[in-house]
Amino acid sequence: MTRGSTLPAHRLSHLSGRVAIPTLPEQTRNTPSAPWLEGFNTASAEEAHATLLSCLSSRHWARRVTAHRPYPTPDALLAASDEAAYDLSAGDLAEALAGEPLPALPADAYGAAHMALDAAHAAYEARFGHAFVLYLGDTPREETLDHILEAIRSRLTNDPDKEREVVAEELRRLARERLMTHFRGAGNGATRHDAPADGT
Repeated sequence: MTRGSTLPAHRLSHLSGRVAIPTLPEQTRNTPSAPWLEGFNTASAEEAHATLLSCLSSRHWARRVTAHRPYPTPDALLAASDEAAYDLSAGDLAEALAGEPLPALPADAYGAAHMALDAAHAAYEARFGHAFVLYLGDTPREETLDHILEAIRSRLTNDPDKEREVVAEELRRLARERLMTHFRGAGNGATRHDAPADGT
């Protein structure tokens, strides 16, 4: 199936094998003066905006979260992220989706699995006109393929309005996870939010 010029190219990403981080570490979550949070609060608007865009490619979302600084606690930042994500317009969603990589298979997945996933992605993009996004949460690595394929097939039955609601929720969850991952890494001296989980 040939995809139209408006559809994003398939991109394998680091999303497979990523493990959701339900909460920040206790000492970080409950410490208003966490160094990474102070750094985010005092960074220039341009720096904060760039950090946020690395978590979700929506300028509206990034501007809103940046504008509400300073945040007293990590939980307050995450709440602001959620609120801004719930308020994304159709255009904001399209912008965010254009920057999203596709959920990828584990590196050792067999060729037929890649073919099946590519065909499913193409069918989804042909129906909805944008890339498929999915929050993998704590899906075990060995269940990634089945989980992605099941989600695509299920969501292909949605009408466009319903799918926009699902997409918005998936993007909200992805943004929240990436924020937590980014700042947990910053607190440990790391700078990348997209490093693969150990063992992947």
